[in-house]
Amino acid sequence: MNVLRFVLAGGFMLAIPAMFFGADPQGPKVPLGLLPIQFPKDNPYSPEKVELGRLLYFDPRLSADGTVSCASCHHPKFAYTDGDANSKGIKGQRGGRSAPTVINRAYSMAQFWDGRATSLEEQAKGPIQNPIEMGNTHEAMVNSLRRLDGYRGMFKKVFGTDEITVDHVAKAIATFERTVLSGNSAYDKFKAGDKKALTDAQYRGEHVYFGKAKCDACHEGINFTSNSYNNLGVGSDRPDPDEGRFAVTKNAADWGAFKTPTLRDIARTAPYMHDGSIKTLEEVVDFYDKGGIPNKNLDEKMKKLNLTDQEKKDLVEFLKALNGTSWQSIQEPTKFPQ
Repeated sequence: MNVLRFVLAGGFMLAIPAMFFGADPQGPKVPLGLLPIQFPKDNPYSPEKVELGRLLYFDPRLSADGTVSCASCHHPKFAYTDGDANSKGIKGQRGGRSAPTVINRAYSMAQFWDGRATSLEEQAKGPIQNPIEMGNTHEAMVNSLRRLDGYRGMFKKVFGTDEITVDHVAKAIATFERTVLSGNSAYDKFKAGDKKALTDAQYRGEHVYFGKAKCDACHEGINFTSNSYNNLGVGSDRPDPDEGRFAVTKNAADWGAFKTPTLRDIARTAPYMHDGSIKTLEEVVDFYDKGGIPNKNLDEKMKKLNLTDQEKKDLVEFLKALNGTSWQSIQEPTKFPQ
């Protein structure tokens, strides 16, 4: 079990797993509003590892037929999602969930909508052997990379050996993903003292967010998420609803609960919810205003908000003020090691 330590930053309390303390603090410079990235003790940062991870992240040769990469479902042009309600994998197969953004995943341990992966390293291994996503096996993927002299040289430089393993692949991809950051938003600038950074509507929307709507009950801290699991009722009225976190824990209280996503760059990552069933931010606000969809496990924080039309518009404008910078500077490779 990961013990948490709590750090105060920018007026927010952030819980950080104790396993990160004592880790190599060296890493990329983070944009305004964020904390320095704490890299795991067993997977320290290096620029060379980030570069190797970037290439692997975008390389479709990790899939069984060379058509699907990590970026297929988490692409920069969609703010590291895919812009689709249900993500598409190998041979055009569709999954049942919408791809969450990779942006700022460095600030969370558990990954996926249901939290079934306990780290980014573990998460990176999953899609490779998922029959709907990349359709490969870890063994076949590693054997493919071993045949490429260019990759063997890079792995040797990063890990001290050219013996490529699935753990090395996962560590490189995870290190790259920890550099996909978003900060320096209009709201970050506002919090830093620039009182003109927000428009009048965004300023009013901030008061709705933290006041009447109490969005920060779940979307809190520097990354605008508690990293908790909550049942909003999304999809619960369907004949065969997604069980969410329950499928991992088998705890009845987790039925229909899904991980609370970051709101950073939320205006760029439509559609919304774990199933991509809500197309616009306006519709998201309406959904919350109505108190979600009643079901046996509806979160107690889900209440009708009774927002006015103006409050709804202002809240949407405030959410747009969370669009940030940094991740846009990452370039997709134009060629890969041979």
